[in-house]
Amino acid sequence: MRSLYPKITPNQTFYLPVAGNHQLYVETSGNPKGIPVIYLHGGPGGGCSENHRRYFDPELYHIILFDQRGSGQSKPSPSIDDNNLDYLIDDIEAIREYLNIEQWLVAGGSWGTTLALAYGIEHANRVLAFILRGIFLGTEQEYQWLYQPEGAARFFPEYYQDFLSVLPSEHQSDPLKGYYQLLTSENELAVLAASKAWFLWELRLSSIEHHLSTLVVDDAHVAHCTALISSHYFNHHCFFNGVGLLDRLAVIRDIPAIIIHGRYDMVCQLDIAHQLAQQWPNAQLQVLPFAGHSGFESQTIDAFCKATDTIATFLTERD
Repeated sequence: MRSLYPKITPNQTFYLPVAGNHQLYVETSGNPKGIPVIYLHGGPGGGCSENHRRYFDPELYHIILFDQRGSGQSKPSPSIDDNNLDYLIDDIEAIREYLNIEQWLVAGGSWGTTLALAYGIEHANRVLAFILRGIFLGTEQEYQWLYQPEGAARFFPEYYQDFLSVLPSEHQSDPLKGYYQLLTSENELAVLAASKAWFLWELRLSSIEHHLSTLVVDDAHVAHCTALISSHYFNHHCFFNGVGLLDRLAVIRDIPAIIIHGRYDMVCQLDIAHQLAQQWPNAQLQVLPFAGHSGFESQTIDAFCKATDTIATFLTERD
């Protein structure tokens, strides 16, 4: 069973100004002459982690992480101003151009898979390959699963009740709308409570390796960013403008991809990953038999690190 690569420090960190008066926190690590890879974090709004560097062999990869606009260490944060899918795609291109990278491996988890696919569809000629963990396509089926009582709530009814408890009774039938109203209100106490409840609901769904009763929200900033920005995107249907990712998949169908998905993922449904793989001839779906959604469960770490090694070998031999 593989473990994460050893801890490394960034070679450089910087802020990159982008449209709408946003500044992106960007960091690079590993081998500057290695295979360029950009890792796209989840959420939306979750921010990158130092452990995301550790999926990649630092001798083989030039590793780029960044906090998507409005989240993490990017400025301002949290913020939903000038924050939509087109801006995020443009931000990734701005990073690529700033670092003078011709093509790169695009990797991500959860919402990061959504963004990776959207970016690849718009800039297919810039993508060497994909590694995608925990597929989320931003469909109505997925919102219903996460936020309505007929989905994940059936497996975690007491935690779903906690999730609903911060909402006024008149909004509990439409939690997405109710949370968005709370999170964009001027009531700071209500915003804090809603942020923590939103974040905790997903946290409780994410892992089958941890004791759910002991999970706590220990970073109010991350919770606020995730809740506000996720709510913003989901209430706007991820800004797809009526055309889903599967409808545009033909653009990237010839690009190789490794898809990793836990069989017991309660945040992102396995059948969504299966649908994607069925329509993508060059994609290989790996179903992890004893994994949930978290990117840092033992089987997921093992699969992701092996995938990065596999892709490195493939790209090196191809060249």
